[in-house]
Amino acid sequence: MKKKTNTGKTIARLLGFSKKYAALFAVTVICAVVYVAASLITPVFVGEAIDCAIEKGRVDFDGIFTLLVKIGIATAVAAVAQYVMNLVNNRIAFKTVCEMRKAAFAKLQKLPFSYLDSHPSGDIVSTVTSDAEQVGDGLLTGFTQLFTGVATIVATLVIMFIESYIIALVVLLLTPLSMVVAKLVAGKTYKFFREQATVRGQQTAYADEMIKGQKTVRTFSRTEATQKDFDEVNGKLQKVSLKATFWSSLTNPTTRFVNNIVYAIVALVGALTAIANPVGFTVGTLTCMLSYANQYTKPFNEISGVITELQGAAAAGERLFALMDAEPEPDDAGNAELCDVRGDVAFDAVCFSYTPERPLIENFSLRVKAGMKVAIVGPTGCGKTTLINLLMRFYDTKSGSISVDGQKTAEVTRHSLRENFGMVLQETWIMPGTIRENIALGKPDATDEEIIAAAKDAHAHGFISRLPQGYDTVISGGESLSQGERQLLCIARVMLKDPPMLILDEATSSVDTRTEQRISRCFDEMTKDRTSFVVAHRLSTIKNADLILVMKDGNVIESGNHEELSAKQGFYSKLYKSGINTAAV
Repeated sequence: MKKKTNTGKTIARLLGFSKKYAALFAVTVICAVVYVAASLITPVFVGEAIDCAIEKGRVDFDGIFTLLVKIGIATAVAAVAQYVMNLVNNRIAFKTVCEMRKAAFAKLQKLPFSYLDSHPSGDIVSTVTSDAEQVGDGLLTGFTQLFTGVATIVATLVIMFIESYIIALVVLLLTPLSMVVAKLVAGKTYKFFREQATVRGQQTAYADEMIKGQKTVRTFSRTEATQKDFDEVNGKLQKVSLKATFWSSLTNPTTRFVNNIVYAIVALVGALTAIANPVGFTVGTLTCMLSYANQYTKPFNEISGVITELQGAAAAGERLFALMDAEPEPDDAGNAELCDVRGDVAFDAVCFSYTPERPLIENFSLRVKAGMKVAIVGPTGCGKTTLINLLMRFYDTKSGSISVDGQKTAEVTRHSLRENFGMVLQETWIMPGTIRENIALGKPDATDEEIIAAAKDAHAHGFISRLPQGYDTVISGGESLSQGERQLLCIARVMLKDPPMLILDEATSSVDTRTEQRISRCFDEMTKDRTSFVVAHRLSTIKNADLILVMKDGNVIESGNHEELSAKQGFYSKLYKSGINTAAV
């Protein structure tokens, strides 16, 4: 019962997205009524036409012709009504899905990074695209068939009671049998459709991850293992899809079997009635009743199909609503704005962990004066990037505080905080658009001269000039650029924005040594009199840092400048002398 209740709530919530299209719903209802009325009047004309030719030599051709014209008009009216209804229903369904996708994507912009980090990106993409499509298919089928089905059942039953209450009672008494069968099958179907949606998301997430990491997969000869894992997920999807399809396909034939029983019984009762009362119940009337019996039972087949589609839509809708209902980042609209930043940064007894059972940073304190260049080094997993995440408020501290110019970052808006930082990461992001638009991402009103100057400072002007259209070259996600070129564009963005504080998280990891040296000189210029945090994987690039923090297991085990740390002959000295990449230690 719980599952069914949840299904009903999910469907009701899905339909809630369609409230703004009430006028289109009214058109659908009107078209449904017209379609049903035109469809139900046709059997009456057919029955009358049969009665016009009941005996040999006694055929009323004029009456038959008149009735044929009426049948043609009724059929045309039904066709037009159905066509308009389908158009309107398509509009309602696809507009509803569009609204849901917009709502889901808008929610993504408000979700905390903890949610995005804990859910595979491929699974999220599957939810916003495939699951939304499944919802659209279910709604489209429901809108198209539900109105006409219900209207046909009610109207047909009323007419049958008027014509012959005995046959109407027979049909009415046998109706629950069809409904019980459809209900039993639908309950089983929902379980498998929900499982299918979940496994499909897992498959999409895995495929997305493996496609992006093909170089790594092939480098470590993991193609066979990767294929095996994919085949396992794919096989699981195949099995659950077969079960879902099998049970959903049972709905129509089982209800049709029951409906055929109803049709046969109506034919038998009608024939006996015609024999007993040939004047009051003619052959034409029997034909009309048989047609009504068929029209009465047919919507049950359609509605059972609607139920199957709605089961799939509900299963997909649950995943969509799980995304929409996820807890967003706390609203900070009432917080103060961070303005006129000098760059004094302080960490006071900061504690943080991604999971409660695995502490990472404990009681971390640090004072950084404006204009200082702080380098952070240490083994993988020691907390280097975590410090950056906390500084940018991608995550909030569990306890303690972080301040900029004496203002706690938790008490200022995230937007104003992040506006004062320029950030270059190891992982680059290039948006579809021109080179010019990508560089000007943080400063859309930048002039061409400013953009070119920033590109030159980042040593990106040379390869940009060699592109077919230069700065107007359109790139789609940066696939046509090397990893190093992508990173140079990201560096140019920061140089154009010219923020008061910088974060360089392994920012030169994908460029060659010569380019790295040239960029490092540019960074030296940029970081002059500007607070900067540098997560370094090549220790040779941070020798001139004002302060070097050596981290291990979330704690700073050594601190000082290069000369001081080298003289201590400690952990930093061993790393520097070994020449090992700290990101790989």
